[in-house]
Amino acid sequence: MTSVLGFRDPVADAIGLLRPRTVIGPTLRAGGEWALRFDTFLHVRIGGLVRGTCWLILEGHDPVLLREGDTFMLGNPPPYVLASTLDASPRPAEPVWTGAEDGSVRIGSESEEDLYLCVGHIAFDDANATLLTDLLPPLVIVRAADPHGTQLAQLIDLLAIEVGIAAAGGPLVQNHLAQILLVHMLRAHAAQTDRPTGWLGALNEDGIGTALRAVHADVAHSWSLKELAELSHMSRSAFAQTFKAHVGVPPLEYLIQWRMSLARDALARDTMSISELARSTGYRSESAFSTAFSRVVGSSPAQFRNESRQPASPATNRE
Repeated sequence: MTSVLGFRDPVADAIGLLRPRTVIGPTLRAGGEWALRFDTFLHVRIGGLVRGTCWLILEGHDPVLLREGDTFMLGNPPPYVLASTLDASPRPAEPVWTGAEDGSVRIGSESEEDLYLCVGHIAFDDANATLLTDLLPPLVIVRAADPHGTQLAQLIDLLAIEVGIAAAGGPLVQNHLAQILLVHMLRAHAAQTDRPTGWLGALNEDGIGTALRAVHADVAHSWSLKELAELSHMSRSAFAQTFKAHVGVPPLEYLIQWRMSLARDALARDTMSISELARSTGYRSESAFSTAFSRVVGSSPAQFRNESRQPASPATNRE
């Protein structure tokens, strides 16, 4: 039978566990010479150019010129600068952002305006944030001419429109658009990179997709390497090699890590007893589950649940 935790698709499951919280806008309209410095933050920022060009200068990376229709994603980035030119002297972005009116920040006169930028910040629950942040480089750029570029540019346009109007249900629409944008950016990144992409590998159709979906559909099943290889129509050795190349860990290690991600979420929300959680994640006894949890997480299930109940400090809550 399938797990009572009720998860299915690898991508939907992972994003569901991340419990994304979005903060969209304000949009930026700018003209003349300008530069804004943004401090480091958690966890992901996504932006795109509706119109114009600007430089993105990320510490430790070469400056990147963004053009109309380009989209970018920053994963746990260090401080960065958006600027009209490389010579412009940056000022802190926070006070400029605080002065937004009607969902927009304007720099320079309206007659000089040549840039229209939309950005959003997506934060995740700390318990499982590394499910995504460990897989992302600090910067992903999707150009307008990229196969995914047209869809992303359209989503950015829609998001910018929603930020700029005071329509009923606006925050709900913005939240859903931001999450759709996140999935499309992850698809584009998974298609661009040749490095292991963890569960992002399921975003692209390859030989491991069937096995990943089966694991997520029934996480309580006692999966063997032989079963998963047969589902993927591969020999065990070929499947194990292909899976690790795409995901970064062996198949059964991935299964354990995913089970522990589900367990962390359930314990943090206190939705199951430890014995119920053990059965739901495929362990025959509470002690076997506790041993596996302690090995992966570094604390016992009871300790983790008790620590999750403690009020977060102000530093923990800061995004």
